[in-house]
Amino acid sequence: AFARLWGRPEPHVIDTFHHPADPDILVLSNVVRDGKPMGLADAGSYFHSDYSYLEVPARCTMLYALEMPHDRAGTTFANQTRAYEELPAAMRERIEGLVARHHYGNRDDLEEGSRTAASRLNEAQKRKVAWVRHRLARPHPHTGRKALYAVSGSSFEIEGMDEGSARALLDELKLHATQPRFCYTYNYRVGDVIVWDNAQLLHKAPLPDPSEARTLWRITVKE
Repeated sequence: AFARLWGRPEPHVIDTFHHPADPDILVLSNVVRDGKPMGLADAGSYFHSDYSYLEVPARCTMLYALEMPHDRAGTTFANQTRAYEELPAAMRERIEGLVARHHYGNRDDLEEGSRTAASRLNEAQKRKVAWVRHRLARPHPHTGRKALYAVSGSSFEIEGMDEGSARALLDELKLHATQPRFCYTYNYRVGDVIVWDNAQLLHKAPLPDPSEARTLWRITVKE
């Protein structure tokens, strides 16, 4: 009910860990009971923007913290509005109008068994995702203010550029966009609910000690 105040919730493509009472809720957890994972572990441990691999991406994501490790490992956010505005003028001019091609995945780690790769999809889930297009310098859907959009994570190509040049530009933008001065880490306490704007933030989850329980419920609302 809280999520619907923000817009239309969209179930995650990984339906394996939808909450049994409501598929809009994705269970994120490293807890294993009787040999069975209770949720999606190590989800999004690289900088990304939720649902950037969909034609209509995420407006906001919310997390409800149920179990937290003792070290309170939190989510790190990178402000992409500031990152865009602090680009050199020549770079802002260079990327104006450029369109990136996105697909589910982490372009920096395609090894499915890796903890820093995108969470593994089964064959049925893979058939639900396809290539989509988003501008590199994307106006915010509500304010019109430009931000770098998903320059880390799901962006693999740039239309009109060869693969090597596109990758080099995306990597340069990612390096700029994830500098510590643009980042903030929020360390959860049990019971916290946080909401963030995917149009102007990259985020990444921690890689906590597997022996320490970490469980959150997630709902993502589309634009």
